[in-house]
Parts: sequence; structure tokens; C-alpha cells
Amino acid sequence: MDPGMNELLKWSVENSSTTVNDPSAAPPTNRHLNPDALNALFGGPSDADLMVASMAAIKSSDPEISLEDKLVAFDNFEQLIENLDNANNLQPLALWTPLLECLAHEEAEIRMMAAWCVGTAVQNNEKSQERLLAMNGIPPLVKLATGEKEGQKVRRKAVYALSSAARNYQPSMDVLMEELGKLGRSAEKIDASDMDAVDVLIGGLRDEASKAT
Repeated sequence: MDPGMNELLKWSVENSSTTVNDPSAAPPTNRHLNPDALNALFGGPSDADLMVASMAAIKSSDPEISLEDKLVAFDNFEQLIENLDNANNLQPLALWTPLLECLAHEEAEIRMMAAWCVGTAVQNNEKSQERLLAMNGIPPLVKLATGEKEGQKVRRKAVYALSSAARNYQPSMDVLMEELGKLGRSAEKIDASDMDAVDVLIGGLRDEASKAT
């Protein structure tokens, strides 16, 4: 049985027995039900469904879906992955690849939203940090963060994503420093758990980004 439906059945039995045994008992509540279980009961889409639908709209080539529509979909997507479980579902839902592809989109606003979503997904989330690294997501973020032709908003969101990706996760920090070294910048090793050192690095990148037009 689907886990959500199993949870609904268990909840129903428990609350039914409560009210039968004690007619004066308070009405049953849904406090023990997760959102997916409630959606299964009422027929609404799950967060996973909404994430997939949002990305489908973002990646759609349908001329009737405007840039504004895609940005709204991206905003919804970002709000959904603020939830840790939803962020970790990017992998099983096969959404990391299309998300990272958006970092190279022709529209600057799409690139900005993609970087923002990456930063949200990996912030304080080692599982997603590992996935971003495995998907080779650090190099395109460095390219955006340091790109002289990129606008300020894109660069700042890319810096935010790099900050979220590298803090307290040494493998991503090492790749970040390696990529910066390829650009002729300091490639000196930084301890990802040394927040003062990380702040200096990220602060420098952020200051550069803020000077962009």
C-alpha cells in the first residue's frame, strides 16, 4: 500500500476508535498527517508533483508560456525546495539536470533564478551539497559569479549558491578554489568549516558582483 494511504488508514482507525469509545472526545485533528497524505485524501497535487510541473513549465518551449510565466514557476519551485525533504527529492525526481542546465540559459533572469534555487537546495544540506558536486555544478556557478559580462543580480545569486555549496563541505570548497585558481585567482586551500575564512572569500566575490552593472 502507498505509504500516504497507509498513514491515512491508520489515522482514520485511531480517531474513529477514539470517538466511538468516548463520544465527548474532541474531534479528530490532522496534526499527525503529512502534506502528501492529506493531498492523497483530498486529491490535491503533492509537493513532488508541483516541483515536476514547475520545472516542466520552466523548460517548456511552448510559445504560450511566457518568460514571466517561467519566472513565476521558478519562484514557486524555489519556495518548494526551501523544505529540506523537497530539496532532497531533486535527485529521485531527476530535477538536478534541468535545474543546472538553466544556469546556461539565454535569459539572465532564468540564470539568476537557477542559481538562487541551487543555493536554496544546498544550504545547510549535506545530501544536496554532495549531489551538486557530483553533478559538476560548481564550475558553472563560478563562471556566473565571476563573469564580467554577467549582471549584478546573476552574479550575486551565483555567489550565494557557492557560499551555500561550500560552507562546511570541504569537497565543494576544494573544487571552488580549484576553479578560481584556473582564473588566475588564489587557489590557496581554505578550511570549509572556518567561517571567518569562508566569509572573507565569499565577501570578496560578493563585493565584485556588487560592482557589476
